[in-house]
Order: sequence, then C-alpha cells, then structure tokens
Amino acid sequence: MPRSLFLKIFLWFGSIVATVILMTFLGGELMRHEHNIHRAHPADAVVDTYANQAAEHYERGGRSELNNYLDGLQRESNIRATLFNEQLQELAGRRMPPETGELARRVFEEGSTNPLDHGRSAFFARLARTNSGSRYVLIGESLQPPPWLFHPIVHLIAAFLVAALFCYGLARYLTSPVTKLRAATRELAAGNLSVRVVPGLGSRRDELVSLAADFDEMAEKIQLLIESQRRLLGDISHELRSPLARLNVALELARQRSGSEAQTALERIQMEAETLNEMIGQLLALTRIETGAEEIAKTKFDLQQLLADVAADANFEASARERAVKLNSAETAVIEGAPGLLRGAIENVVRNAVAYTAKGTTVEIELTHPGSDSADTSARIVVRDHGPGVPEESLTRIFRPFYRVDEARDRAAGGVGLGLAIAERAVNLHGGTITAANAPDGGLVVTITLPSNPLQNCV
Repeated sequence: MPRSLFLKIFLWFGSIVATVILMTFLGGELMRHEHNIHRAHPADAVVDTYANQAAEHYERGGRSELNNYLDGLQRESNIRATLFNEQLQELAGRRMPPETGELARRVFEEGSTNPLDHGRSAFFARLARTNSGSRYVLIGESLQPPPWLFHPIVHLIAAFLVAALFCYGLARYLTSPVTKLRAATRELAAGNLSVRVVPGLGSRRDELVSLAADFDEMAEKIQLLIESQRRLLGDISHELRSPLARLNVALELARQRSGSEAQTALERIQMEAETLNEMIGQLLALTRIETGAEEIAKTKFDLQQLLADVAADANFEASARERAVKLNSAETAVIEGAPGLLRGAIENVVRNAVAYTAKGTTVEIELTHPGSDSADTSARIVVRDHGPGVPEESLTRIFRPFYRVDEARDRAAGGVGLGLAIAERAVNLHGGTITAANAPDGGLVVTITLPSNPLQNCV
C-alpha cells in the first residue's frame, strides 16, 4: 500500500477533528469571562478553626498528637501545615522552608496573615490562643496542581494530541488490511502460493476483509492450478519414457534390417528421439525441483573446482562447434549446498551461452568471492557470451519454462526453453539469485549469486 493512502486518511480525519477542536476552543474563550487563576486558600474561619485545634492537640498530647492531627488535616483537606510557638520553634518536627519562620515571626508581632509565595503554592498563617494563654501560629499551604495545567493553551495542545492519536489509530485500522494484502500479493508474485491474508486480520468483519477473502480464494485456485500443472507435467514426462525406450529398441532393429537407403531417415529419427529424451529429462528435473519430490543432500564443496570441471566439459563440447569456453578467473569459494544440483544449473547456463555465442568466440566464466572478512560473503558467478543478446523486455522472461525469445532462432539452437528455468529453480533453492543483462558491446551476461550460508530447504 502506498504510504500516501495512510497519510491522506490521517490528514483528512486530523484536519476535521482539529477544526472542530479549534472552533470549540475559540467559542468557549469568547463566551467565558476573563479570569485569572488564583491559588485557592481556605476561608478565614476555617483556617482559624484549624489553628485552634492544632494548638489544643499539641497542649493536650504533645508532638505525637499534633502530628496525628496534621496528618489527618493533609489527608482530608489537602493542606500541609505545621505549628510554631512564640519562640519560633517548629513544634511538629517537620521540615519547612526557612521563610515560614519569618512568616510566623511577623504574625506574632503584627498579626499579619498575608500569604507568602513559595514555588508552586503560597503559605498562609493564622494566630491561635489557647485557654492557657499561650499563643501559636499555624503555617500551612494548600497543595494545588501547577497553575499551567489550567492554562487554555495546555488544554488545546492536549486535545490536539489526543485527536492525533485517535486519527493515527483510525488510519492504521483502515489501512492495515490493505498493507497486508499488498505484502501478500508480493509474496504471491514471488512464488509463495501458500500465502493467505484473512488469518492475519483477526476478528474484523468489513469490506476489506471480504476483499482479502477474495484474494485468498484466488490464491488457492492459482495454487491448485499450478500444482495440478506440475503433477501433470511430471506424470506425462514419466509416462513418455516407456514408449520412448521402445522407440529406441525399434530404431535399432530397423537399422539392422534396413538397407543403406534408410540410414539417413533413421539417423533423423534417432536425433529427434534424443531431443525428446532430453526434453523429458529436463521436465522431470524441473518437476522434482519445484515439488521437492526428492531429498537433496547438502555438503560443503569447492565452487572453484566445480566451475573448472564445468568449463572443461563445456569447452570440449563447444570445440566441435568452433567455439570455446574459458574460466578467466576464479577465487576460492567453499559453500554449502547440493553440488550435483548446482552443477546442473551452471551447465545449463553455460550450454545456453555456447548455443548463442558467435562462431570463433569464447564464453567467459568468472568467479568472485569476498571471503569471510567481508560483510557480504556471497559467491558471484558471471557467464558472458558474445551472441546477439536478448531484447530488454525478455531479460526476466527467459527464466520461464518453455519461453522462447525467437521461435526460429531457439529451434535452430536446439533449445526447448527449460535449461534456464531449471537453473533458476536450483539457484533459488540455494537461497541465491540469477539475473540476465545485455553487455554494452554485445552478448548476454548471466550473473548467479550464491550465499555461503547452508541450504535451508535441503535435508
């Protein structure tokens, strides 16, 4: 899913909610009277009562009873207080700012009860007289939230933040199925036919889930169709082996019983039978790779030696066609995988290059491997021919089974369109990639990249 869809949904909903919040805020500001936020203080009569009760508790029970009373006052009235005597001694044993002692002195001398600003709250004081004639001063403060919490701008910012979170969650909820559906389509295009979307959507029940269900149904039908096609190819290829074997026996008998006049026709029949036999073998190999019908043993092997053997065998065959194959450079590369399967894949690529390279030219093979000290430990095999190349639109299609760039040219080269398809399946099984590109000065360059990590699909 393009990110623009999520952004569009988020911004549209966000703009609407933000407009509503802003209009509500401005309307409220216009309608309410201007006022200043003042720190709340208890009424004078109430404070006088608190002061007298604190003094009585102290005279009756000392510091212990005074602390019990002050603790209860803080719990019930949210007032933190202490008591001073005429000697300006703090009687509850509580830690108070130094300014409170000065406020107590002023109250004793002047009887002033003006609040003393201190930080986020203000202290207030009340003079108390007991029946014994002693005087005390109660210093207290009402514990209030920070004034900025009541500022309209703070409320507006908080509303915008809540709205943004709401819009983000809503946009996520609406686009999440589309994101999962897009990821599933990519996996399906990459060959994972078992991918499904609905199980990952939970208990949602809406039109997007219906779309995901349609996708799952389509994917299931494609999977069944592809699997049926693979089984059909395998079954047909296997069944064709028997009549082909009988055809070869009959061909030998015909050679023995016929004269020299029929030898040309019989040789043609034998050539076509060999072509058919090779095609059937390639179909069976492709079917086994795609279906995992046979177990593939993995082992560590020297890729450099494998390429040297492939180049030597291919050069022997190419020499009969006035062409050559040469391993230009090969660095040491020990990887883990299935050497037989990988050798067949590389041979298919090299033979394809030999088939199309011009007469008198050389198919060049190179192997590079950064080594274990590098961040990228993948081995890279490059096979380059000097043929006509491939049209740009066909560079990714030549790895499809039975795909032909040019029908007449491919038949003249003797290909059936399966060699590169088998090579791609084998390379993919090793966790690698295979790509094709046209060389600037002519010819086709096929690059195979193989990771050094073990095969995950091999047993």
